[in-house]
Amino acid sequence: MNKNRFSFALIMVGAFLSVLNQTLMSTALPGIMRAFHITTAQGQWLNNGYLLINALMIPTTAYLIKRFTTRQLYLTASLIFIVGSLIGAIATVYPVLIVGRMIQALGAGIVIPLVNVVVMMSTKPTERGAAMGVVGLALNLAPVLGPTVSGVILVKLSWRYLFGLTLPLMLLDALLAWRFLKDVGEQRQQPLDRKGLVLSGLGLALALYSFSNVGETAFLSFKGIVPLVVGAVLLAWFVKCQWTRDYPLLNLHVFRYRQFNLPLIINMLLMVTMYGNSVIIPVLVQNVFHRSAVISGLTLLPGSVLTAIISPLSGRFYDRYNFRRMVISGLCIDMTGSLLLSSTGPGASIGFVILGQTIRQLGLVLVLIPIQTHAWSMLPTPMIPDGVAVYNTLRQVAASFGTALLVAIISITASGQFHWSMNSQLVGIKFSYLSSTLMVGICVILGLQLHKSYAEPIATEHYATPDPSEKKVTPGVRGLTSHFK
Repeated sequence: MNKNRFSFALIMVGAFLSVLNQTLMSTALPGIMRAFHITTAQGQWLNNGYLLINALMIPTTAYLIKRFTTRQLYLTASLIFIVGSLIGAIATVYPVLIVGRMIQALGAGIVIPLVNVVVMMSTKPTERGAAMGVVGLALNLAPVLGPTVSGVILVKLSWRYLFGLTLPLMLLDALLAWRFLKDVGEQRQQPLDRKGLVLSGLGLALALYSFSNVGETAFLSFKGIVPLVVGAVLLAWFVKCQWTRDYPLLNLHVFRYRQFNLPLIINMLLMVTMYGNSVIIPVLVQNVFHRSAVISGLTLLPGSVLTAIISPLSGRFYDRYNFRRMVISGLCIDMTGSLLLSSTGPGASIGFVILGQTIRQLGLVLVLIPIQTHAWSMLPTPMIPDGVAVYNTLRQVAASFGTALLVAIISITASGQFHWSMNSQLVGIKFSYLSSTLMVGICVILGLQLHKSYAEPIATEHYATPDPSEKKVTPGVRGLTSHFK
């Protein structure tokens, strides 16, 4: 890993900037809504559109990482991200702004899983926790740091400068990568599963569209239920095709490993609460307490500092200590913070919100890195790229749907159909945090079943990608049937 340290650092910087963009716009959302005269449900597409494109791109990374060199893949992704930043910075109408964000997400969807695969494939199993802790410093710090940085910038400058912040940094990183980045791993020839790509893309897009309309229309309306049903059918078709296809876009046989599935479900539930919170906090501080954007950004700062300090340590703890106890402890801390925030009243202080948010972030950072490292370590090494792709895809999908769900709770509550003794948006926020508490409680139950039980060694050739000229051969699945009988 030492010889690839600088290459790893370059990719990690790109991953940090990519994840930063997922929440950088959260604090600016109220201002953007006023500038373009859009609703909250429309405005959330700044985040949901970004997360959705990430989710669509990540499944292809298992194929791309095998097909292209690390250098080719990273430079291409960086260039796409830079183009998207330029479009967003000069956008004069809201649809163009969304297009810029989605182009950014195309590049980010490649970079984020790339850094994970490089680390997992370049380190020993006993050192993966420490290495992933360093990655976690970037991937877990960025989502909570984004609103804080955004709030500071928006005090004096326009939201357009948020694109200008990441653009030169990514450009500099790409130039350094062009000069110094080294390749990791070997390339293989494998055809792209275009059918799987189309089915997953359309299915996810339709399902998310349905959830994003919850705040504006009744869920059981034509606009709400039809896209969801069609999307679900397409996704079911996608799963069926992937399970039996000779060259699947995603090797779904990773789901045969229980100790991969449990962390995956826990992570998805936590992503719902984490990314939904990045939208809830600005609404609470700015619309309910009528404080400035910088205050809403600074509300997340203590949690950001804790994340920076503890992320590397939590990875090392996975290598050295009983990680199940640490995961359960972190989840209980997260529940405590969520319950505190659910009790927020009209007269609550900003300090109370900061306390609840900081407690939540402390719990999350103790959980996210260990369960992620655990999930991938439980797979045979040749299946790690597929495991990373599946894990990150569902992580992003959960973040997209979770944000839509929690925003919908606030929108429905504030729609005027209910009469409360306090601000209707505040009531919706309280319900959102109670929902988050329930989801974390489910995670505790699942966390009790975690244990280190490494997959039995399977011959590497069983997972090798075959020559495309071979007939009737299933890559990544050969030997699996007999192994699991």
